[in-house]
Amino acid sequence: MTERNHIYFFHKERSDAKIFALFELAERYGFQIVQNPNDANIIISIGGDGTFLQAVRKTNFRQDCLYAGITTKNELGLYCDFQLEHVSDMIDAITQEKIEVRRYPVLIANIDDQGSFYCLNEFSIRSGIIKTFVMDVFIDDLHFETFRGDGMLIATPTGSTAYNKSVNGAVVDPMLPCLQVSEIASLNNNRYRTLGSSFILDGSRKLTLKITGDGNEYPLMGMDNEALSIRHVDKVEIKLSDKKIKTVKLKDNSFWEKVRRTFL
Repeated sequence: MTERNHIYFFHKERSDAKIFALFELAERYGFQIVQNPNDANIIISIGGDGTFLQAVRKTNFRQDCLYAGITTKNELGLYCDFQLEHVSDMIDAITQEKIEVRRYPVLIANIDDQGSFYCLNEFSIRSGIIKTFVMDVFIDDLHFETFRGDGMLIATPTGSTAYNKSVNGAVVDPMLPCLQVSEIASLNNNRYRTLGSSFILDGSRKLTLKITGDGNEYPLMGMDNEALSIRHVDKVEIKLSDKKIKTVKLKDNSFWEKVRRTFL
């Protein structure tokens, strides 16, 4: 880890004395704090899991650096292995190589060929008005079902514990490169019929959602914890990207230990 000594801190609480103490501690251990994330090989978020997602997004899902999360709360998060109250533990872990690097998959959503958008947790698409909307669902080139309801959620394995879990999706081991598709309030009757449960796609497959023209072509779309502003949408193609986010974790704090701590 000796060559990784340029740190960029992503945070909102700029006046917090504990954050300034963290800066001083990092410099004392020989780390150089940089103001531009492009100059860093370690990017550390200070906040919570939401701040971590923002840090990854705002720094463009970099592949050539390590990401780490420090929580400002008493409990650890699913992305945050360290607490601001015990920042010396993080510095010791990095310098003494008590950490492991995990590579988390990232999904990519292409919207009407207007642009591609990356997500570490999930991509969501919902009706923009108080009315259900209809989507034809394709797996690769197979027309799988015609969905009518409030929307759909496509999650990565690490995102399976977030919004996905709240709509009764499964928690998925992040060692599995896959996508999970979950329905949001589907309508099932004699005309519309869906699977009615979440399903998991291998990472090599492509999911396509084609929105029918029933006057509801302006859905709300979310990328992790940010809204995506595109007026009219006809088709969304979603698949796993080649990108993997490298995150720093303690050796004795696995994904399933985090799940147990958070939910059980």
